[in-house]
Order: sequence, then C-alpha cells, then structure tokens
Amino acid sequence: MLLAVAAWGGLFTVADPAFSQTWTQTSAPSNYWVSIASSADGSKLVAAAHAGPIYISTNSGAAWTLTSAPNEEWNSVASSADGTKLVAVSDGPIYVSTNSGTSWTLTSAPNEYWGSVASSADGNKLVAVAPIGFNGNGPAAIYTSTDSGITWIQQTNTDIAFPSWFSVASSADGTKLVVVGGFRIYYSTNSGTTWTQTGTPLGPSSLVSPSQVIASSADGNKWVVGFTGTFDGPSSIYTSTNSGDSWTLTSAPSNSWLSVAMSAEGSKIVAVAVGSPSFSDPGPIYTSTDFGATWMTNNALNAWRCVASSADGCKLVAGGGVYFGGPIDISYSTPSPQLNLAPSGINLTVSWIVPSTNFVLQQNVDLTTTNWTDVTNPPMLNLTNLQNEVTFPLTGSNAFYRLKTP
Repeated sequence: MLLAVAAWGGLFTVADPAFSQTWTQTSAPSNYWVSIASSADGSKLVAAAHAGPIYISTNSGAAWTLTSAPNEEWNSVASSADGTKLVAVSDGPIYVSTNSGTSWTLTSAPNEYWGSVASSADGNKLVAVAPIGFNGNGPAAIYTSTDSGITWIQQTNTDIAFPSWFSVASSADGTKLVVVGGFRIYYSTNSGTTWTQTGTPLGPSSLVSPSQVIASSADGNKWVVGFTGTFDGPSSIYTSTNSGDSWTLTSAPSNSWLSVAMSAEGSKIVAVAVGSPSFSDPGPIYTSTDFGATWMTNNALNAWRCVASSADGCKLVAGGGVYFGGPIDISYSTPSPQLNLAPSGINLTVSWIVPSTNFVLQQNVDLTTTNWTDVTNPPMLNLTNLQNEVTFPLTGSNAFYRLKTP
C-alpha cells in the first residue's frame, strides 16, 4: 500500500480505509474478561479477568501468556503507548508493571473499589476512580499518579453532590482527564489538580442510567460516552467534539453499552454491549468510522464486556464472558495512514498516526520518476498526539513523501 504527499508541490492523496468487520477468536482461555488494553500499534495487549488472572499478548492476540499478577477482583487495565508500562485496578489494590507484564508490583494506593483506570502515552501519569468507598463506606474516589503508580494523590476538590465514578479517560499527554458517573461528567485540564463539571448528554434525565463508560481522543477534546441503561431498559451512545460543551446522539441502537474505545484522532469508535433481554445473552460488536454518524455490526455474538483499539483504529480486541467464561476476539483492517505536513522555521515535519502495521517513509524529488528512496532517519513518537514524526530541513525545492509497506 502506498500513500503519497508533496511538501510543496500541491499533491495530497489519501486512500479511504475499509473498516473490517471480521472477528477471529484468539487462543486466549475462556474467562470472565472485564478489561483489555492495547499498545498504540496494537501489537501488545493486556487482558484482565474478574476474580482471575491477567494475560498478555505480544503478537496482537495470536498467542497469550499468563502473567505473575495475583488473582484479584480485577476491574480495569491500562497501557502505555509502547505497551511497556501497565496498570491494573481491582476491588482492593492497584498493581503496576514496567516490563510489559512480566512482573507486577503492588502500589501504595489505598484499597478501594477501583472501577476504572487510564494512562498517559508515556505511562507516567495515571488516574484511577472508584464508584464507592471501600467496603461500601465513604465517598467515591479519584486518585492520580505522576510517577507510574509509585505514589498516588487523592483528588478532593471536586464539588460533587452524588459521587459515584464509573469510568475515566485520559489524553495522550495525561493533562486532560474526564470522569463519568454519579450522573455527572467532570473534566480536568491539568492532570487532575482541578476539575470542572460539564454538561451530560441526557441532562437531568441521566439519572435513569446507573453507569456510563467513556473514551477520549489523543488530544483529549473528543469524547464518546456509552450509557448502560437501567435493568428495565438500555440506553445510547453520545459523542462530543468540545469537551462536553455540546453532545450529539449517535445512530447506535439503544443498548446496554459496557465498553467503548476510540482511535487517536477520534473518528473510529468501537463499542460492545451485553445482549438482550439478559446480561448473559450474546450481543454484537459495533464499529463506526465517522465519529458515530453511522455504525456497522457483525455476527461476532457474545456476552461482550470490554473492548480496546490501536491508535489508528485498525486493530481491535474484544473480551466476553459476562457471568460466564467467554473468548477474546480480534479484528484487523488494513490501515491507510494520512501524512501531515507542518513547516516550522527552516524545517518541515512529516507525521502520521502510529500505524498498526509497518510502514516505511520514502521520499522523491520528482513524481514523474520511480526514484523513491527510504528515509534513513527513524521516526520519533510524539507522545502528546501518538504521531510518528520525521523532521527535514527545507531546501526550497520540491520534495515528495509517501508511506509504503515493506
């Protein structure tokens, strides 16, 4: 696959990628999978089972390895962009790993009913939330860490009338955070130091929804929220492009949404829901490539509980097993990354979202020839936006660039 862009010659071509709806069951053992996280390129995965183990994969789910993490009432896991730093929260302690899950360390975080955790791309900034105090006593909790979980700080400056945090998401740089639950949505633009309440999609009527799940784009401005309806009825998926100032009801069907994930730039969304009429009944997986305007589904039916996405949205992984053992399935669609140009002074930066397959950046001075050559300086990962970047000096002549699969 090729994608080309000219630095100053006016050419800009992008292939529109197809979003695969073919799901394949992996070799992961059947379990009650409650949370899955992915590295930016989708190659490294971590999956946690409730009241069970944590497994990892280093080959996009083709094979899975049982880690040394203790069996806990796990509820959520998160990963750094390179898959090296992992964090897992439970009905009790929080554990971290700095070697892709080979070993795990109990952190100093207090025991809480931790419901959700999120990580910055470098794995240094973490945020964990709990819907209620441990053993049902005390208020809900928001804790943050800036040293990969070595130390934790409780955030107590949110003016919450009914705190009950269910889900949290983070921007790639860890500065923008958003928490949802307790029928409210709060966000922070300074890594959790201060928080501001924003509007909810359903307004006061969101009281009908006992829990919500949320995901964020890499820049922290785009959000997707899935509402898990009451036991008497399901709910919907909403999106926002302005940190909750306004919301759009997507065309996703009314359902009990348990997990959502979003690509780095926000256009691709994947969501899973339990079946109907029972939580243990099978349901499909839904995907969107246009920020929720339209959705596709499939025949990958299961009692899905969790889902994760690569940065480009082309490698997806879903875990099932609500109440019973379930599989882990993967889906892959061919990526077609868009090249971006950003002149700065005497330099030009060419960038593209971390792809879920290998691409080589090539250059040429004349599109009428086939003299494309590989760029020798390796791309650097920008952890604020999950973009690979290569910087060149501006020469005043035409320069053309393209990405090519090896």
